[in-house]
Amino acid sequence: MMHWGNFSGMGFGFGWIFMVLFWAFVILGVAYLLKQLLSSGSSGESRETALDILKKKYAAGEITKDEYGEKKTAISEKT
Repeated sequence: MMHWGNFSGMGFGFGWIFMVLFWAFVILGVAYLLKQLLSSGSSGESRETALDILKKKYAAGEITKDEYGEKKTAISEKT
């Protein structure tokens, strides 16, 4: 049988391109899924410290100045 250059077998010679693209998408998909799974443990946001939460409560009027001072001292002693 006569072959016409690259026009035999693999879809006119372009089959390897689709194979490479397919595996590239598979590898990128797996990498993306792994990244999502590994980063799901950490929310991506910076965590608020106890002092930050205390400041917000004081600013919102949920606690008095005396309570704020007591709790701030207690937090400072723990760290």
